[in-house]
Amino acid sequence: QVQLVESGGGFVQAGGSLRLSCAASGRTFTSYAMGWFRQAPGKEREFVAAFSKSGDNTYYAESVKGRFTISRDNAKNTVWLQMNSLRPEDTAVYYCAARPTKSPEATAIELYAYDFWGQGTQVTVSS
Repeated sequence: QVQLVESGGGFVQAGGSLRLSCAASGRTFTSYAMGWFRQAPGKEREFVAAFSKSGDNTYYAESVKGRFTISRDNAKNTVWLQMNSLRPEDTAVYYCAARPTKSPEATAIELYAYDFWGQGTQVTVSS
């Protein structure tokens, strides 16, 4: 199993930046492909960014492409989400999630593919 704990959320003005961290604990961190999702008030949880099963490629939602960057350090069992040029519509609770590497690659952007989730961290972007 993998336990995930997010941190780094907070308040920021539009155009600003935040870096979210996801600390993972478990026997085999590299057996999972990591991703980030978010859920805004009144909306369903949506895909933000993820690693491929190999960790060599990344996927991004069109709404964040060019602004957000997912990164990792396997030795530290940590995944980050660097968020730049933040917009009010980025306001949401952000969740770190872990997907088994046995999952088909096409499921990297799908909620149902992820077995483990963090508690979420609030990001609020003001106008």
